[in-house]
Amino acid sequence: MGSTVAKQNRIGARVPHEVYETLCRAAELTGATVNQFLVQAALKEAQEVLEREAVIRLTPRDWNWLLDLLESPPEPNAKLKAAMMRHHQSKREDADTAFNWEP
Repeated sequence: MGSTVAKQNRIGARVPHEVYETLCRAAELTGATVNQFLVQAALKEAQEVLEREAVIRLTPRDWNWLLDLLESPPEPNAKLKAAMMRHHQSKREDADTAFNWEP
């Protein structure tokens, strides 16, 4: 059986000398190369950003408020009813032109 090799990409950056020196000192203190240090730091930050954007955190009060709304939603107001009517109408108009496959 053949072995697979993971594809690797290159990332480059130009930084002021002071920034480079700071990165070198920090990398040395952690026992990593500058490249390893940069990749580890950037990956950690990227993972935090992705988690922050993917997860919605609520206080217990807000969580209970959301659950109450989901369990007992308010009646739709006039604007929402009008929007739903427009949506249903546009779906009916598209029905003749769209491909409607059903198994």
